[in-house]
Amino acid sequence: MLQTPSGGAGHGTTAADSGLMSIGAVLNALRDEFPDITISKIRFLESEGLVEPRRTPAGYRKFSAHDVERLGQVLRMQRDHYLPLKVIREHLDAMERGEAVPLPTLGRQRDGEPAPEPAEGPAAARIGREELLAAAGIDEQELKEWESYGLVTPLSDGVYDAESVTVASLVVQLGRFGIEPRHLRMMKAAADREAGLVDQVVAPLKRHRNPQTRAHAEARTKELAGLAVKLHAALVQTALGVRLP
Repeated sequence: MLQTPSGGAGHGTTAADSGLMSIGAVLNALRDEFPDITISKIRFLESEGLVEPRRTPAGYRKFSAHDVERLGQVLRMQRDHYLPLKVIREHLDAMERGEAVPLPTLGRQRDGEPAPEPAEGPAAARIGREELLAAAGIDEQELKEWESYGLVTPLSDGVYDAESVTVASLVVQLGRFGIEPRHLRMMKAAADREAGLVDQVVAPLKRHRNPQTRAHAEARTKELAGLAVKLHAALVQTALGVRLP
């Protein structure tokens, strides 16, 4: 549960007489759990209908404790389940109507969690350009630079797959250590080579006429991808002489 500050005055603190919070106070309340949160992202989530703060006569946003808790839920579902904002909004709205709805299982599961049973005709999670910018806390120029290095690539219709959020988050985190996007081109090249090797192994299964065999190819691809990721992590740890928890 998020802790909301109390007391204070001015535009960046809680309005003690009304129990409402300014956008600056909301930022401070969320920052412990979500260190990458920015005022621009809060405004973006508002523009997408995820939260509806009140407005003072002067036009300042004022958030209730419920607004802050809802923002926390949105950010957790983005971070932990890689869900698009439209899916998150529909899920939260249904919950507030008292409907018992399961959490959608789009996107990548966290490490150690069992993969969800595939629904018939599943749709891959997708995220728009503005959503990706807000999720990563970057501007248009930075995203264009990442795209030039192949770190993130839009799909044919201009949107991104859910995994792009994970990539963006990791690029931002590495940047805090002085590792710039241009330094990551070698990682991208290595990943492409690994993907090519996996694809070479499963290609005969993908071309098979039997639908069950083609479905087996997808399962085999996921299995091989998981092994490749584990091997890559183990090799990096070995090279650095460290062991991650």
